[in-house]
Amino acid sequence: MDIDEGLAQRIREALFDLAEFADISERKMFGGLVTMVNGHMTCGLSGRKDRQDDSMMLRVGANHYQAALLDPHCRKMNFSGRPMTGFVSIDAEGVAEDEDLRRWLELSLSFVLAQPPK
Repeated sequence: MDIDEGLAQRIREALFDLAEFADISERKMFGGLVTMVNGHMTCGLSGRKDRQDDSMMLRVGANHYQAALLDPHCRKMNFSGRPMTGFVSIDAEGVAEDEDLRRWLELSLSFVLAQPPK
């Protein structure tokens, strides 16, 4: 697995700060690293060397999906050949600054923490 360890650590730190009382875990999935909050997929990083994609996958839910896509660093997540509604990809430039990363994670947590824990 060849993920961006620096970004992975920034995600960990931000999530533990933003959702300190939630159950946060990581799993190796889809050739990368996926972060779960209360048992729900929240965000992830690709670790596949054959993919030249250094974006972050983010779960925003159906209600925030279209608004998120208006951001110039955001696009539809197309993992299996068709877009997955409620999930987006954020380009590396869109999470280069800590405040931008936190903003995206807050958006994801607004959806994920509203779901019953698994």
